[in-house]
Amino acid sequence: MAHAISPRLHQAPSPPQTTPLVAARTGSTTTRLLACGIVAGPVFVGVGLLQALTIPGFDLTRHALSLLETGPFGAIQIANFLLSGTLLIAYAAGLRRSLRAGPGGSWAPLLIGVCGLGFIGGAFFHPDPGLGFPPGTPADIPATMSTHAVLHMVFGSTAFLALIAACFVLARAFAVARQRSWAAGLAGAGATFALGLGETLAGGPAGSLVLFLSASVALIAVALTAAQLRSEAATVAGRSRQPIA
Repeated sequence: MAHAISPRLHQAPSPPQTTPLVAARTGSTTTRLLACGIVAGPVFVGVGLLQALTIPGFDLTRHALSLLETGPFGAIQIANFLLSGTLLIAYAAGLRRSLRAGPGGSWAPLLIGVCGLGFIGGAFFHPDPGLGFPPGTPADIPATMSTHAVLHMVFGSTAFLALIAACFVLARAFAVARQRSWAAGLAGAGATFALGLGETLAGGPAGSLVLFLSASVALIAVALTAAQLRSEAATVAGRSRQPIA
C-alpha cells in the first residue's frame, strides 16, 4: 500500500518575514515630515544640475556646485542650500518621531539633521571665486582662503560625512529588519559617495563632476528611503486604526 505523503513536505520554505522600521504611533504630522525627505535630495540635485547646464561660464567638470553661489544668479544656489537643508532637518524630525528603538533609531535622525545643518551653513558662508568662475575671475585656485570660504568648507565637509554615515546607519537598520535590498542599496550609495569624495580630495580628473554625481546617488538613495519609510508609516497607522474583532 502506498503511503500518503504529507503535503507539508512539498511546501516551499516561507521567506523570512520583514519587520517595519516605523513605530505604530505615527500620525499625519510625522508623515508630512517624512515626505520632506522625499523631496530634499531631488530638489537639491535638480536645481543644481539645471543651473550647471544653463549658467554661462560654469563647467561642472571643473567647478564645484557651491561655486554657483558666487555667480550672477548666486541667490538661486543659496536658496537651494537653504531649502534642501531645511527639508533634511524636517525629515530628521520625522525619523526621530517614527523609527523604532534599535539600529538607526537614534543615529539616523542625528546624522540627517547634521547634514541639513551643513547645507544651511553652506548657504550662509560662500566659497571664494576661482577657476575662471564667475567669468572674468582668474583661472587659478585662489592662493588664500577667506574666512567665508573656510567655514563653507567646514560646513560642507560635515554635511558630506554625515550623509555618508547616515547611508550606512540606515543600511544597518534595514538589514536588521530583514529588508535586504534596501540595506544593500543604501550601503552601496554610501560607499559610492565615500569613494567619490575620496577621488575628489585626491585631485582626480573631473573631481567636481565625480563629487556631484556620487553625492547625488546618496541624496537620491535617502529620498527613496524616505518614501519607503513614509509608506511603512501609512501602513502601520492604517493597521492600528482597524477595529478589533
